[in-house]
Amino acid sequence: MAINRSDNEANAPIEKAAAAGKPIAPMRQRLLLTWLVWMAYRLLALPIMISVFNPTSPDIIGGIAWQTLWLIPAFILTPVILRGRSPYMLLIGSMLTLVYLGASGVVLFTRFYGSSVIEILVYLLDFVLLFAINVWLFILLKRLPSMNNVVKQPRSR
Repeated sequence: MAINRSDNEANAPIEKAAAAGKPIAPMRQRLLLTWLVWMAYRLLALPIMISVFNPTSPDIIGGIAWQTLWLIPAFILTPVILRGRSPYMLLIGSMLTLVYLGASGVVLFTRFYGSSVIEILVYLLDFVLLFAINVWLFILLKRLPSMNNVVKQPRSR
């Protein structure tokens, strides 16, 4: 037996979340802003600053090319982050950013013992941006409607 719900009832979880004092839009904006800042930082600023502050002066173009390869999954995920609506895709994005966070933490830890303080701060900023992205994703996922109580609309003939 098909359940026919009106449009108002279909949007009830979103309205309940908004009525409970948990707006979704500010979290989407924070996530989007932090995501774009991290992408620009990781793609351009990090290789440039490492080239400037590292005594061996690694190649800037090579660093940007390496970061571009490293960010391919993040580029694929960017439209999902821009929309910020699908809990399933945001959950996958959260897992991916946790992998990035772990890798960033390992790089920070390995640089801690052999690099200058400024170079450590460059990697620390990358770690902090990724940590902020994960926090915003977690909060946004908590505020989005439940994934378990979805009732699909019957097809109209």
